[in-house]
Amino acid sequence: MRVATRALRHRNFRFFLAGQFLSLIGTWVQSVALSWLVYRLTDSSVMLGLVGFASQIPYLFSPVGGVLADRINRHRLIILAQCLYALQALLLGWLTLSGQVRVWHVFYLALALGIIGVFEMTARQSFFVEMVGKEDLMNAIALNSGVYNSGRILGPAVAGVLVAAIGEGWCFVVNGVSFVAVIGGLLMMRLSPPAPREKGTSPVAQFREGIEYVRHNEPLRALLIHLGIVSIMNYPFIVLMPVFAVRILHGGPKTLGILMSSFGVGALLGALYMASRTGLRGLSRTIVRATIAYSVALILFAFSRSVAMAYLFLVIAGFGMLLQVASTNTSVQSITPDALRGRVMGFYGMMFLGMLPLGSLLAGWLGDWIGAPYAVSFGAVVCILAALAFNRRRPVVVAALRQIMEQRASMVPIPAAVPRDSAQ
Repeated sequence: MRVATRALRHRNFRFFLAGQFLSLIGTWVQSVALSWLVYRLTDSSVMLGLVGFASQIPYLFSPVGGVLADRINRHRLIILAQCLYALQALLLGWLTLSGQVRVWHVFYLALALGIIGVFEMTARQSFFVEMVGKEDLMNAIALNSGVYNSGRILGPAVAGVLVAAIGEGWCFVVNGVSFVAVIGGLLMMRLSPPAPREKGTSPVAQFREGIEYVRHNEPLRALLIHLGIVSIMNYPFIVLMPVFAVRILHGGPKTLGILMSSFGVGALLGALYMASRTGLRGLSRTIVRATIAYSVALILFAFSRSVAMAYLFLVIAGFGMLLQVASTNTSVQSITPDALRGRVMGFYGMMFLGMLPLGSLLAGWLGDWIGAPYAVSFGAVVCILAALAFNRRRPVVVAALRQIMEQRASMVPIPAAVPRDSAQ
């Protein structure tokens, strides 16, 4: 347990994680309620895809947020974004409870949510190092993923009950109020003065510098391209979840909530596994194996007609997804120098979240054309092929991670009885 929770020795990270836990339950409550509201208003998987597209398309511009994260105080930027998140949720709740909500309201509020997220995500990802340092970075990422997926488990279950009992509007209000926790945690932090930012360099020049760094860094390119393909083809299966819950498994809001929670259970187990790991050993291999494993699980889920089997396959898919994402995130942050961290994480956000709207549109269109099961299976097969292609480029990633480990080993004496980690 001491190894798995070592990042919690940092006071600021404890405040951050506690606030995130309560806030993320509300976020997942809103996510499920929003899907159900759109589906109830339109009865269309295409509209589910369009709303998903609106909330995710701004992430294509995450490198812009990365420039800002490298120029200003990340802590203050995160607090401002959390306040705007709360305002968006409360406005959506008011529209729904007053009976005035229309699909176009949902679309534009989802777009606003995505714009806020561009700046919040890059600042938050870059802020982990400031809270815990580089040695505990992987553990902090894993614990944060664990909290995120605990919210994924509890939030959809709560949302399923609330939607069935009192409607979607109160779910949005719950989410708005939940941001008080994370804002409070951020305000209670005691932070060292931030590192000096670059002065005299224009934002455009910094943006170009970030592009050139990623373009000429082969390990980063390999990691980000693989992440982008998986984001387009696999992750958007979530937007079709109401279709599986209603048309294929013949359920309702509670079935939808449990399906979402099952995926979260698997992801939570994956986060606990990643938190128990130390060092960078085996991360590149984990990316390959996890991508293949959860792609196969999604194919099996797509053609399940038993609710129990659907839950089981989603647990496996969630486990593999978390391993792939956390391993990629840790690898990218480990390779990246501090001065470029915000900009590189901006490109990470673009490939991870910015590709999702394209995948959401594709999933919605394929879902209407060939059916949701075949749409999910097609994406999973493409991701298996992408994992095999990444495996051929894996040696450059291994070499980069080994170099990082050797640099750390030269700074800290290694007992003779303990063998040095290998990136293999």
